[in-house]
Amino acid sequence: MLEVYFKSNQEVISFCESLFYYHKEIDLKWKTNEEWGYHLTFTGKKLADNELHAVERSMVDVFLRHRLSKLINDIITTKYYYTNPDEIERISELTQIIFKEIDEGVYQTVKKTSPSQLLLSLFAANMKNTNIIHFDSICQFQLTMFKDQLVHHIGLAIDEFKQEEDHQTFIDMLRKYIAKRESTHREVHIIQGDSFTFYHPTGEQFSTLALRKMMHNEPLYIVGLDVEELNLAPLIAMSPQKIYLYGDNPSEPKTMTIINIFQEKVIFQPISNFPFPRYLDTK
Repeated sequence: MLEVYFKSNQEVISFCESLFYYHKEIDLKWKTNEEWGYHLTFTGKKLADNELHAVERSMVDVFLRHRLSKLINDIITTKYYYTNPDEIERISELTQIIFKEIDEGVYQTVKKTSPSQLLLSLFAANMKNTNIIHFDSICQFQLTMFKDQLVHHIGLAIDEFKQEEDHQTFIDMLRKYIAKRESTHREVHIIQGDSFTFYHPTGEQFSTLALRKMMHNEPLYIVGLDVEELNLAPLIAMSPQKIYLYGDNPSEPKTMTIINIFQEKVIFQPISNFPFPRYLDTK
């Protein structure tokens, strides 16, 4: 007969919800123990393998739902010494995104075992050959391998956070730069692509030569822009009063950068709204 103890009311409720999601026919009794908290007893015969696996997966679910966020924040503050609440919150968000992406095989990392797989194996190992499980004890003392892996994942999140900070500093610098400049173009039209294609308000396409000439006439090195870059640099050189950007993906990175820099000056529209459709056939 398997016995499981939880100290938290929310955790024991979550455990039961997950358990009956994975296996609807498990019989158990629930009572309160003065010393150990909430006491669950699995009645009847010894649990079958699929029933035991449902218990293990449910414990992982409870940990991810109720323990992971606090653990991440604790590591951010005690291992990496962050104290700013906004920075801690953002790093925690990035960590959980990386955690999920590693689980789904999206994020490439040297750690081959996914976080959830490691958690499941650790809970399974701690439940092996015992009939009494203390969830709180396992979380505090038996998940060292997982916590070590989590420190690594938080390090990856901090690297991404620092890149975000650098990018935002770059964006702010460009905003200040164009705010001090006089615009050389009233408006410009742009089509998304591997590289942007620029058009005059008359529909005439900017040649690469014309773009390079504009960029060479501006001290773009002051803001760290390469004169060979043909997406952002031409716009900074022109500093247009209005930018009409056409495409099908408003969250595309280059597009988001333009929107972040020029803000209300940018109007994004679907490619079907491009006012010079005859030029699309020649692209």
